[in-house]
Amino acid sequence: MRIPAAKSQKGYKGILLLTDRKTGKGISVAMWESEQDAIANDKSGYYQQQVARFKDYFAKPPVQEGYEVSIQA
Repeated sequence: MRIPAAKSQKGYKGILLLTDRKTGKGISVAMWESEQDAIANDKSGYYQQQVARFKDYFAKPPVQEGYEVSIQA
């Protein structure tokens, strides 16, 4: 993802990209100020646009899931 573009999204707090170099699998975790900001971002089409930009790099389509932060230390 283009980080400058992500930073312009309302409520954007940051993103992590975790990879397992042995398997080639990865997980990205985007963080939002609120659930409402995350939902609005999803509805805006931004996520879908970014996935489409990198579709040729995926072995299979990414799965999008939502989680609530339970602990932040």
